[in-house]
Amino acid sequence: MNVIEVRGLRFKYRRSQRYVLDGINLNIRKGEFLGIVGPSGSGKSTLCLTFNGIIPHSIRGDFEGEVIVTDPETGKRYSTNDTPVPKLSTIVGLVLQNPESQLFNMTVEEEVAFALENLGLPREEMLERIEWALRIAGLEDKREEFPPNLSGGEQQRLAIAAILAMKPKVLVLDEPTTQLDPAGRRSVLEMISKLNREEGITIVLVDHNTDFLFRRADRIVVINSGRIILEGTPKELIPKIGELKELGIKLPPALEAYTRLKSQKSELAEIIIEDFFHSSKHP
Repeated sequence: MNVIEVRGLRFKYRRSQRYVLDGINLNIRKGEFLGIVGPSGSGKSTLCLTFNGIIPHSIRGDFEGEVIVTDPETGKRYSTNDTPVPKLSTIVGLVLQNPESQLFNMTVEEEVAFALENLGLPREEMLERIEWALRIAGLEDKREEFPPNLSGGEQQRLAIAAILAMKPKVLVLDEPTTQLDPAGRRSVLEMISKLNREEGITIVLVDHNTDFLFRRADRIVVINSGRIILEGTPKELIPKIGELKELGIKLPPALEAYTRLKSQKSELAEIIIEDFFHSSKHP
């Protein structure tokens, strides 16, 4: 089942002369871990904003094509053109790059409860969801903390927990670790991987950390100038490494070494690539 279908999507912002998205066609499958990469300004973030209707409802511009969101529990399909953002957000949760822009309550617990209160959920269900989201985020012992006092990694995990409490079926994350130190980055990426692997949540991750994506994603989409130019499993993209480098996409060190050794016709090249994928979830 496809949880998101993008058909002939074109979009340009008001007063802009060019289309940021220029003919995107993309299906995202239930339970999939999809990575999106591309150079700066390629349209990655704009695409993410179309998945739950922020574009075209909250951010206006010239919008063509259609984005269809399917609730995997009911099978009901919603066009983002005519479905309100709050409704779409219960199916597709969006986490932005800067957690501070999403946190505005006085305690960690209040932050997670905020969206649930707006949904008008019964108190017992709210408490169950809060407990579950804080446990998943590893923040059970931080519930009374003032969010700005948390570390960067904890703040981002809190932003994810606040979205998770709404029980979305798809979690879209737009470069969620860019501003984090290595420890914070590792904790957030481990959480994202766990959500997909253990909770069955569909993940769409935009990230410059291609090492993580090549190891963990089921499929990677490469965007440039508002168009999908490459698409496939991590293994299927190996022959396209040269094209990725030309786009300025930083490759995992192992793949950089593979490229050099391959050009030298060294037998070590295949050993490196096999070891790289053997250490990931890809067989």
